Amino acid sequence: MDLAFLHPLYEQPGPWASVYVDTSRHAEDTAHRLELTARALGRELARQGADEATCRAVEEAVEEFGHVPGPHGRVLFARNGTVVLDPLLARPPQDGSRAQWAPLPRVAPLLDLAGEDPIAIVAYVDRRGADFELRSSLGGEDAGTVVGLEWPVHRTASSDWAERQFQLKVENTWEHNAVEIADALSVCQEETDADLLILVGDERERREVRGRLPKRLHDRVAQAAHGTGGRLPDEDVERIRALHVHQRVESGLGRFRAARTPDDEGRSGAAEGVSALVEAAREHRLEELLIRPDGADAHREVWIGEDADQLAVRRTELRTLGEGNSWPARADDALLRSAVCQDATALSLVPAAPAGDDVPTGGLGAVLRWK
Repeated sequence: MDLAFLHPLYEQPGPWASVYVDTSRHAEDTAHRLELTARALGRELARQGADEATCRAVEEAVEEFGHVPGPHGRVLFARNGTVVLDPLLARPPQDGSRAQWAPLPRVAPLLDLAGEDPIAIVAYVDRRGADFELRSSLGGEDAGTVVGLEWPVHRTASSDWAERQFQLKVENTWEHNAVEIADALSVCQEETDADLLILVGDERERREVRGRLPKRLHDRVAQAAHGTGGRLPDEDVERIRALHVHQRVESGLGRFRAARTPDDEGRSGAAEGVSALVEAAREHRLEELLIRPDGADAHREVWIGEDADQLAVRRTELRTLGEGNSWPARADDALLRSAVCQDATALSLVPAAPAGDDVPTGGLGAVLRWK
């Protein structure tokens, strides 16, 4: 997960209100239900010590969801009477709507609720062109059409010399159209930042288009035969998206396993466990943070200062480092703050997390920038 969108949360000091709202149940009374939810969340924040202005800002924002609800849920991060960030969720919060007032924003759940939701471009290709459709857990929308050369596109069975010349023109038309489709698909991917390209059509047409895509996109391509009525069914799209997520997590685990193997001098390119991760975060060595939310270390308490690299396992360590102000925080949220400020990425291990030695100790690990 690219964490860049979280930067605004760490440009201002805490404490923060973190509010996860379930908007997945749509009915005639949705607006009234969210109004009651808004009040309950506001009261809960007040009980935890949030200021009145922030409670009011959260209540007003949640009530607005009743008019334009998200299909699954929203999360609000607010402070000092202002909602700073309110991204959509790709799936509803498992525990329903909830609120927290803490020194750091509660961002770790985003890895599961919003992070592993690959955007897919479904490209329906044939010899004449292609139609593009953008698909994610939030729904689908048209993403454009490519119209190639229309003549000639069909082969003949004759062996006559003139017909062989015609066949050559057919081949040239196919190649031209495949290039046009691949170029347009590449541009569409750049504009949408899509994670996955699903080519739908006859085998040869899919192969021709894939072969003309830039090499940087080859590992993002999946292929499927024609769907019902020409459209790929939702369940097929979801199956391909889920497989892509699984492979991405397996790839991240593979990088971690390779990096933690010591070199000839006994140095490792990975860290696991709270103490090692805290040290790596202080030294700005985080490249990719791996988190298993149910891991024993995810909710362990660490101590943080005002800056992202000011964190320690014990409060006295921060004082030794010269930090006068300190607050307790969850290990996963504290490490994610450091990852955001170091332009690192993060990965939830839930989609493909085996047990035992294959995952980081305690459910927290990282691939490091240097040993």
